[in-house]
Amino acid sequence: MPATTYAVSGMSCGHCKATLTKVIGELDGVSGVEVDLGSGHLTVTTATEPDDAAIAEAVDEAGYELTGRA
Repeated sequence: MPATTYAVSGMSCGHCKATLTKVIGELDGVSGVEVDLGSGHLTVTTATEPDDAAIAEAVDEAGYELTGRA
């Protein structure tokens, strides 16, 4: 399964990590989510190529900004 890493701004605490893990994990095709607060990266594991637009929308709706693939 491919893992894709994204840069996300605005993450600073455990609540941020829990929120993003939940909202990204609920997207179709997502089998795993890892949030690294220190680097500001979000790694998403999917069965196929990830839907960047859907991931960006979920991140934005949660109050953060996806700035691109890392």
